[in-house]
Amino acid sequence: MSYSPYDVDNLSDCDDTNLMVRALNSNDRDFNVGAAGTTMRFLTAFLSKVVGEWTITGTERMKNRPIKVLVDALNTLGARIEYMEKEGYPPLRIFGSALQGGEIALPGNVSSQYISAILMIAPLMEKGVTLRLEGDIISKPYIRLTLGLMECFGVKASWTGNTIRVLPGEYKPVRFQVESDWSAASYWYEMLALSKGGEIQLRGLFKHSLQGDAAGARLFARLGVSTTYTRDGVLLRYTGDVCDKLVYNFVDEPDLAQTFVVCCALLNIPFRFSGLRSLRIKETDRIEALKAELRKLGYVLMDSGEGVLAWTGERCEPETNPVIATYEDHRMALSFAPAALTRPGGIVIAHPEVVSKSYPHYWEDLRTAGFSVRERDM
Repeated sequence: MSYSPYDVDNLSDCDDTNLMVRALNSNDRDFNVGAAGTTMRFLTAFLSKVVGEWTITGTERMKNRPIKVLVDALNTLGARIEYMEKEGYPPLRIFGSALQGGEIALPGNVSSQYISAILMIAPLMEKGVTLRLEGDIISKPYIRLTLGLMECFGVKASWTGNTIRVLPGEYKPVRFQVESDWSAASYWYEMLALSKGGEIQLRGLFKHSLQGDAAGARLFARLGVSTTYTRDGVLLRYTGDVCDKLVYNFVDEPDLAQTFVVCCALLNIPFRFSGLRSLRIKETDRIEALKAELRKLGYVLMDSGEGVLAWTGERCEPETNPVIATYEDHRMALSFAPAALTRPGGIVIAHPEVVSKSYPHYWEDLRTAGFSVRERDM
């Protein structure tokens, strides 16, 4: 494996990234990744290929987030990973070694992070990996993102039908600038939609993006926000051209779901969003969390149990002084904060520190944009 002499430009200053960088640069054998699911999955795969004995754990919520699909797959490819407590869940003990690789099958509807974790170490296995995805494939853009970035660093893969093949190879060090985060950008789109006026410029976002969540720009056009691509990023403008109802399948962009659920409800736009099965096993059960917290604001959501969440316009009596619970989930805080634009008294967010997982400077950026953000004892 080659080690790059180059720094990665525009690297995110968030918990997931910082924890991964710290782990990769440390001499520890025991890792605690907190609530960082991405780090848990990617580091598990990485350590399975590094000779030695390792342990990896996280928060209590992390200990209840399933990882059996990834562990079984890695063990099939020659790894040796054991559960230290509950079968199928972290913490894990990993005995790293050279991996044989070979052919493996995974359900196509599992988290794309399992698939990405395997793909990224695939070229370092003796036989490479032939990965067959069975059934419907969710989150395809995240898989394409992984393969696209692997190609940037010299590793090519083929994806035909439901089969991805990665031959043995070696990553090459190159200069690289990370694109800004389209998921984080969605909250600024939401703010503009709720403010019903103005414009916002966001730097470091590009039209031809590998990120699946770039689709948010197209979808927000239906909520009255246009996107103009500039040399430095994007310029958002409120157009007032708003749809009467929004129906969309978020199977390829599940991380945008909370933004659009909250935004549509606050704009009084009925919606039916499908493709949300993976929201049940995120940092929290996001479907139940959205139903509970929007009810506090007077909106009654319904879910079918089949990955569908909808609002038909049904209302209930809102709480007088609602406090939005965040459930150790960064996207609950990020998506509900713009609700302040629709409420004369603003909005109260419990445990605002959760935003550090993906957008640690969120509250400072809101202040810079003119919001009044202050802390109070709960």
